[in-house]
Amino acid sequence: MAIASLVAVVLLCVAGIGAVITQIRCVDAAREAARLAARGDGSGVGAATALAPAGASVELRRDGAYVVARVSGSSPMLPGIVIVAEAVSAAEPGR
Repeated sequence: MAIASLVAVVLLCVAGIGAVITQIRCVDAAREAARLAARGDGSGVGAATALAPAGASVELRRDGAYVVARVSGSSPMLPGIVIVAEAVSAAEPGR
């Protein structure tokens, strides 16, 4: 019983660490997509897709003078939990 409890705790810790890593990757991808789109580079979604976890979705939208990037994905060990990151960047003048 004690070993089963230890295994369960270790698996939960590993799943939690995996979720944190997925969150970090989503934040990085959203930041990069917003920055590139605000500069007018057309590669914002492509760069975000490369940085985001496998199977994540990348959305870009314009909100007035700002560009908003939203990346959502799921953790490999916690597939029922959707992890979302959003980044906002001011658009360059004339863009």
